[in-house]
Amino acid sequence: MKMLDDIVLQDSYGAEKEKAIFVYPGAIETINHLKNDGIRLALVTNGSSEFQRRKIERFGLTPYFDCILIEGELGIGKPDERLFRHALDQLEADPSEVWMVGDRLEHDIGGAQSVGIYAIWVDWRGGGLPKSSDVQPDRIIRTLLELL
Repeated sequence: MKMLDDIVLQDSYGAEKEKAIFVYPGAIETINHLKNDGIRLALVTNGSSEFQRRKIERFGLTPYFDCILIEGELGIGKPDERLFRHALDQLEADPSEVWMVGDRLEHDIGGAQSVGIYAIWVDWRGGGLPKSSDVQPDRIIRTLLELL
């Protein structure tokens, strides 16, 4: 009976976790504006293919992006330099022409900077850069709308 309880708990946790996922305020407006301005966009995310594709589909994000790179599909994830180089290849862009916008200092910001990409940290909570951080973003914003 213990095994059945664990399975039910795991299924319930996964379902609740998915329900709690949301798109940050201003995110769709921002990517829509950038896309309409002719800016090529890549979505680079860690995690399993199944989970990430469900989120992308749920929020209708596919049409906004020129490429979508998911760790579970490529076998490499952030902060691995190879992933960022692959994104640059997909966008046919030089690192000096690209911005990485993310909310994880080590994975998003540090990984992008390791290949020469300008990195913008989204400090959603407004707590500021942790004093212990070895990663120094090129820019800090609170909302994606600040990119406009």
